[in-house]
Amino acid sequence: MITTLLVMAAITFSSRYLFLHRSLPFRVGPKMQRFLSFSAPAVLTAIWVPIVLLPDGKWQISYTNPYLIAALVAIATAYKTQSIYATTLVSMAVFFALR
Repeated sequence: MITTLLVMAAITFSSRYLFLHRSLPFRVGPKMQRFLSFSAPAVLTAIWVPIVLLPDGKWQISYTNPYLIAALVAIATAYKTQSIYATTLVSMAVFFALR
């Protein structure tokens, strides 16, 4: 278990180091930069979709799903205020009020 964690940490560090350290001669081309620009939205979508739409392991797309309502409120708040703090506080308040 410890070995697996150490190996995974080394792999993660190495991959980040290659992209971030300026003295290395490794450079990412424009096509690869464009390709990598989709990774953050893809990962975030893979995280939130099961939480919001499958809270109990089955599809729950209804007004009784507090995760879905809070997510919709978060989207509306983010669009309206463009503030991460307001979005977080408002959507969390709605979520906890519905729970």
